[in-house]
This record gives sequence, structure tokens and C-alpha cells, in this order.
Amino acid sequence: MILKHSWPDATALIHGNAANPELFGKASFSEVQNGGVLVTVEVYGLPRESNFLGMHIHELGDCTLPFDKTGSHYNPNHLEHPMHAGDLPSLLNNDGYAYMAFYTDRFQIEDILGKALIIHSRRDDFTTQPTGDSGEKIACGVIHS
Repeated sequence: MILKHSWPDATALIHGNAANPELFGKASFSEVQNGGVLVTVEVYGLPRESNFLGMHIHELGDCTLPFDKTGSHYNPNHLEHPMHAGDLPSLLNNDGYAYMAFYTDRFQIEDILGKALIIHSRRDDFTTQPTGDSGEKIACGVIHS
């Protein structure tokens, strides 16, 4: 996989809700030469109660507390969960820290600019409609170029 640039094409600075003020991190989105996007996420201060935490791109980039203005999962093709363009793999929480990288061809950088990256309080079950029963929105970051 070859990236188009040596720097990310978009980023989201992630911050926690009122119950998780120590939660912070960054997501980077990099275009791949043959199409698609490499996503990397690094987060600190995650609540230790859950080993896996749901993560999605939501349609509205308003991270005003309590993150209730981010809308639904980004789903331009009106598909069922977990096939939304904004449905992402769950984070593996290791003692409050998570790092992951994955490739997706579900969206391009220009499709997600201005949208919100959300981390939820529970794992995504990849079954329950329409959100995977992933719980409360505990962290948010707006995706910018």
C-alpha cells in the first residue's frame, strides 16, 4: 500500500466527554494511491470498563458537549448497519490506551471532511440496527484537512 503523501490528508483531534475529561487522541486519514484511505487512531485515557469500544464516523461535525449534535452514522448509500460508510472497526482498549490502523474503501477524504469521529462506551455488536448497540458517545473529534 503506497500513500499519496507522506503526511495525513485529514486529521481529527479527539477529546472526551464530561465523564471522561482525560480522554484524548488523534485520528489520521491518508489517501492511498490505488484508492481508499488508511486510517490510524491513537487514544489515551479510555475508560477501563470495556475492552472494546465502538467507533464510527457520524454525519455532523459538531463536537459540542455532550456530543448529541453529531447525527447518525455517515451512511450516504442508506445501507443497514454494519455496512454504513462510517462504520469502523472497534478499538481494542488496553489499560486505557488504544492504537490501530486499517484500510477502507468505503469513503474518500473529501467525503468525510467536516464530519465527526465518535468513540462509544461499548463495543459495536455489528448486528443491532441502526447503531450496533455501542452505547454512549464518550469522545468526539471533527475531521479536518
